[in-house]
Amino acid sequence: MNQRLNTYFLYSILIISIFISCSKNNPKNYTQYLDGYWEIKKVIMANGNEKEYKFNQNIDFFQINDTAGIRKKVQPKFDGSFTTTGTSEIFTLRIENDSLRLHYKTSFASWVETVISVEENEIVIKNETGNVYFYRRYQKIEL
Repeated sequence: MNQRLNTYFLYSILIISIFISCSKNNPKNYTQYLDGYWEIKKVIMANGNEKEYKFNQNIDFFQINDTAGIRKKVQPKFDGSFTTTGTSEIFTLRIENDSLRLHYKTSFASWVETVISVEENEIVIKNETGNVYFYRRYQKIEL
């Protein structure tokens, strides 16, 4: 009977693990959380060095519309509104190799970023140079 319980327990854990990993890591579901204001929490550089951000003067604003989006740099104001910095990039969304990729193209350059994970309050994005950016959803500063 004890072996039967152990087998049942192991199968239950395996099924739950598969369910969680499939539902959480589906890049098709990532776009639902990308919209909004995000600030960099930390960056792990390709060489392994880590940089933490306690305060961000610039915030990234993502707006997704189907398979395209725009990313703007904005600066928060004390009244809760934002000033745009004039920096914005248009991108297309593609699922490639089981990952969500942001394909940017400007008159100066083109590049691709890979969305590693997205949750309601955290995004992890890796750029082409191997730097991994950890974002948290922007929270208005209360004075």
